[in-house]
Amino acid sequence: MLPLRYFIELSYHGKRYHGWQRQPNAITVQESLERAFSMVLRTPIHITGAGRTDTGVHAKQMYAHFDSDSTIDRENLIYRLNAFLPEDIAVYRIIPVAEDAHARFDATSRTYEYWINPVKNPFLEGLSYYNRNPLNVEKMNEVAQLLLGYQDFQCFSKSKTDVKTYFCDIKNAVWERCGDKLVFTITADRFLRNMVRAIVGTLLDAGQEKSSEENVKNILKSKNRSKAGVSVPAHGLYLTRIEYPYIKEE
Repeated sequence: MLPLRYFIELSYHGKRYHGWQRQPNAITVQESLERAFSMVLRTPIHITGAGRTDTGVHAKQMYAHFDSDSTIDRENLIYRLNAFLPEDIAVYRIIPVAEDAHARFDATSRTYEYWINPVKNPFLEGLSYYNRNPLNVEKMNEVAQLLLGYQDFQCFSKSKTDVKTYFCDIKNAVWERCGDKLVFTITADRFLRNMVRAIVGTLLDAGQEKSSEENVKNILKSKNRSKAGVSVPAHGLYLTRIEYPYIKEE
C-alpha cells in the first residue's frame, strides 16, 4: 500500500525563525513542524513546504505536505498539534490529496503583502516597516505596473542563487492604503529569493522621487541586482495566499 499524502494549511509569525527551511544550528518553521508531527504521530515525519520564506518573514497562509502510512483522524491531529506547537505557529487544516500532489510544484500562484507604517506604532513593531519618508503612492503604482510587462527578474534576485530560470509571471502588483498602513500586494506564479523585498525597495525609491519609470525599466533590462533598490526589512513581509487547482478555500 502506498503512503497517504496530506496537505497542511498553517500560518506563522516569523520573528523567532531563521526562515522556513531546516538548517543546522538554527530554529526554523520546518524543523518545528516536523518535531511536532513526529512527536504526535510517534513516527518520523518529513514535511515539504510550498516554498522557502526567509528569516523573519511571516506567513498568513502557508501550505506543506507529508506522507502517512495510515489514515489520520484529522480533527484530532490538528487539536493535538496546536497544543504542542509554539504559540507563533498554527495549523488550520489537514487535507487528504492525491499521492502525487506536491505543495511546492503544484502551486499555481503565490501572493505576498508588504506592510509599511508611516507613523511610529508600537503595536506594529516587528510586524511592519516604519518609514517616515513622504511617499508618492500614485507614482509607486505607476512604476509597479511596469513589472507586469516583464518576465526576467534577475535584477531582483539574491546574488549567487542556484535557480534554473529567473522568469516569473507577475499577475498583480499594487499599493493600497489600509487604515494607518500602506500595503503592497503582489501575486505571481513563483518568486525568486529576496525578490519581493528588492522590488519594494526599488518602488520606495520611485515614491521618494529618487528614481524614475525610465530608470526602473533600465534596472529590469540590466539583470543586475546592484542596480535595483535596497532590500527592505524582512519583518514587513507576509506570504498571504497560495493557490492550487484542487484546494478550495474555506
